[in-house]
Amino acid sequence: MPKFEKLTLPNEGEIITFNQGKPNVPNNPIVPFIRGDGTGVDIWPATQIVLDSAIKKSYGDERKINWFKVYAGDEACELYGTYNYLPQDTIEAIKHFGVAIKGPLTTPIGGGIRSLNVALRQIFDLYSCVRPCKYYSGTPSPHKNPQNLDVIVYRENTEDIYMGIEWEAEDNNCLELINHLNKVVIPKSKNLKNRSIPNGSGIGIKPVSKSG
Repeated sequence: MPKFEKLTLPNEGEIITFNQGKPNVPNNPIVPFIRGDGTGVDIWPATQIVLDSAIKKSYGDERKINWFKVYAGDEACELYGTYNYLPQDTIEAIKHFGVAIKGPLTTPIGGGIRSLNVALRQIFDLYSCVRPCKYYSGTPSPHKNPQNLDVIVYRENTEDIYMGIEWEAEDNNCLELINHLNKVVIPKSKNLKNRSIPNGSGIGIKPVSKSG
């Protein structure tokens, strides 16, 4: 069990273990949660009630989630200090317990992290974004025949992630890249000949997969 600087472990519960990538979930798993910022303050308590009620409805007293509060975002800065948006305690807790759930997180100001969501995806290599979309009877919907909706969307979560490689217009790095693109890259492209990038442009770069 790792030692945490400022986290309080739940009094009971077991760790979710993994065997060849498949989770072995005990009847009383410990699940770290990040409340989140902004609407997260309202969303998380409601989410917890729904999840606990669903488990109670399905399993009675046989199963229960033992929630373990960890910190990220503004709430982390209040506890761990200015600009400490993603404390090591939180990272170690998620690594140890293998799962976590989070609410919406703020965009950090300073501190070297452009996006907490991006940071979490990178640290834990969360490459698979699985989005089930299903209609539940009785739910209001603006669509025709919503009962026919039952799909799962899979999104690659790390390769196309926004890396924050960017420069303001007329920044020296920006001008150097524009010069390289205009003089070296664009002339060798069949589709971009006789075109150029204006020096007054800003640059934002995302990684792109190899084609084919």
